[in-house]
Amino acid sequence: MFAYYLQLGLRSLRRNPMLTALMVMAIGFGVAASMITYSVFRAVSGDPIPDKSSQLFVPQVDGWGPQQNEKGDPAGALSYIDAMALMRAHKTSRQTLIYPVMLIAPGRDADSVPTSASGYAVTGDFFSMFEVPFLYGSGWSADEDNHRAADVVLTQEFNQHMFGGANSVGKEIVLGATTYRVVGVARHWNPAPRFYSAWSDDDPFSESPDFYVLLNRALDLHVDSSGRNSCRGNLTFSGWDQWLQSNCVWLMPWVELDSASDVAQYRQFLTSYASDQQHAGRFGWPPNIRLLDVKAFLAQQQVVPPESRVSLIVALCFFVICLVNTIGLLLAKFMRRAGEIGVRRALGATRREIYTQYLLEAASVGIAGGALGLLLTAVGMSAVTLLFDADIAQLAHMDLSLVALTLLMAILATVAAAFYPAWRAAQVQPAWQLKSN
Repeated sequence: MFAYYLQLGLRSLRRNPMLTALMVMAIGFGVAASMITYSVFRAVSGDPIPDKSSQLFVPQVDGWGPQQNEKGDPAGALSYIDAMALMRAHKTSRQTLIYPVMLIAPGRDADSVPTSASGYAVTGDFFSMFEVPFLYGSGWSADEDNHRAADVVLTQEFNQHMFGGANSVGKEIVLGATTYRVVGVARHWNPAPRFYSAWSDDDPFSESPDFYVLLNRALDLHVDSSGRNSCRGNLTFSGWDQWLQSNCVWLMPWVELDSASDVAQYRQFLTSYASDQQHAGRFGWPPNIRLLDVKAFLAQQQVVPPESRVSLIVALCFFVICLVNTIGLLLAKFMRRAGEIGVRRALGATRREIYTQYLLEAASVGIAGGALGLLLTAVGMSAVTLLFDADIAQLAHMDLSLVALTLLMAILATVAAAFYPAWRAAQVQPAWQLKSN
């Protein structure tokens, strides 16, 4: 009977090609608009490191006080004094500090012009904490951190530009005015968003960095942060040393905590540290700390662009309007066949069978609308740059999960839209239809 009802539905669709085309177009355009905006929203709001997002935390300590902090929350980064104090305490097995830097890189040959290269000053734990994959070599050790070695890890893209993609481990490269030794080349790795520096970066969806250098070495060389630097209160300091001793926040701290008890202990440590600073007279307010995992930190920093949410809501509203129109078209189509329904009921068809027949007919419309929606979604992916920045638009792509979701959404939505028209069709009185016809 399933095959028979499906055959009846397809025959009915061919009987009214214009009406069928209108329904298929309504479903196709509605589902395509929704899937295009959803693909962007999914890309910018997904978990950038799902294997460890619940184990990586950002410690935040309020160094500004209730009159100057960010609506009651501590700043998303730490000052040099607080960051170094947490690093020296070493209350967790893995921890790192991060800040973005911009250095001049020489051309590949004598005829090339020097260019600016972007990177991050980090500690050795950075690579293991964030599971950075390596093409050649590896990161550096804690001993090299302590000895302030002139080591650098290049990204695969930058290594291709500077060394033609060859194994450059052991070779030297000049960045700024300093010669560094290449200890590793990282494979392409650019989580979206770039969560580990979301507070510092203006655009956490931009292209991957070029290199990673030792943080201690960068500090010794007085390499300024190329990212965000936020200060409060007295800004009369001058020079590098006074800046380090100020309340300016610019260093992104991360710690790895493997269990709930570790999280509780580290939170207590942060509270004790802030309390000690209060008693020492450095803070004139009660301890105000946060310990946020990756998802909570990204939510606090509002990394997801607001236009992606607005576009998704608008697209879903458009899809709902398309479904309302589809309900009207299906109702008109089904009720035009009231005489046929009356004959079938008189011959013994139950209301359940009428339901099944017309819902299967609606499902066939959903399949056709889903196929059209897939085509329009693929075309629309090339026009995403009209709505979003290029760095965000390039994250949207078609994959098997999006294809399956598009088809499933089209079918389920069309079947749901057909419930009321099918119910009206099942209520047709066979005696009245036979008498009037």
